[in-house]
Amino acid sequence: MNIALAIVLIIVALLAGMLLGFFLARQYTKKYFEENPPVNEEMLRIMMSSMGQKPSEAKIQQILRQMQKQGSKK
Repeated sequence: MNIALAIVLIIVALLAGMLLGFFLARQYTKKYFEENPPVNEEMLRIMMSSMGQKPSEAKIQQILRQMQKQGSKK
């Protein structure tokens, strides 16, 4: 009987740890993306303007495609 109880407790602890880990990781990811949003077109325009470049629409789209291509490789 003690072995069966130990096995059940181990399984319950494992499931509880998995659930807790999932929700903590989810919360951390949400917080991270709120503080560090992904780059969008407007951010690229601002960055290029601050570097002294005049951002054209073609250049913006080219950079966004390159970033998406790099993201899909990983």
